Amino acid sequence: MAGTALSPGEGASVRVQDVTLPDGEFGEVLVRAGERRTVPVSPDIVGVLRRWIDEAGLEAEDLLFPAKRGGSLAVSEYKRVWRQARQALLSPDEMGAGLGEQVSSLRDSCLDRWLEAGVPAWGVAEWACVSASWIALRYPHRFRLEDVEIDWDHLEEILRLPDIPKQ
Repeated sequence: MAGTALSPGEGASVRVQDVTLPDGEFGEVLVRAGERRTVPVSPDIVGVLRRWIDEAGLEAEDLLFPAKRGGSLAVSEYKRVWRQARQALLSPDEMGAGLGEQVSSLRDSCLDRWLEAGVPAWGVAEWACVSASWIALRYPHRFRLEDVEIDWDHLEEILRLPDIPKQ
């Protein structure tokens, strides 16, 4: 879910048949929760998901991330695993500072990485099912003018007023 910016609810509803996982290439996941959309899956995550599906013996109609006893993954289960992951990976100082405290940190960091990689804000917005203006307000550090190279000659050309004959 971290590499596709899915919310826990969206991730919990994905079925095996909703993912396209080509070997060594970008795949995609069809998100059916809310507004239907497809989201890219990096080749690394494609490999992880392929192994997961094989090892778990999942079938096309199965949930990609089922609960321990089958069925949908409960929010409490997701949060428990998130807490365990944080404790396993973060130092006590990082834990104390609240790093990654919210599950939404996964989604936020993915959206920020997409923007950092140069994906246009409207593309990130479409993948995340939010507005481009929300992206701009949430990640203003990705839209600093000093980070943009402006072709001033081209700008002057397209903004030039038309020649109007004098009468």
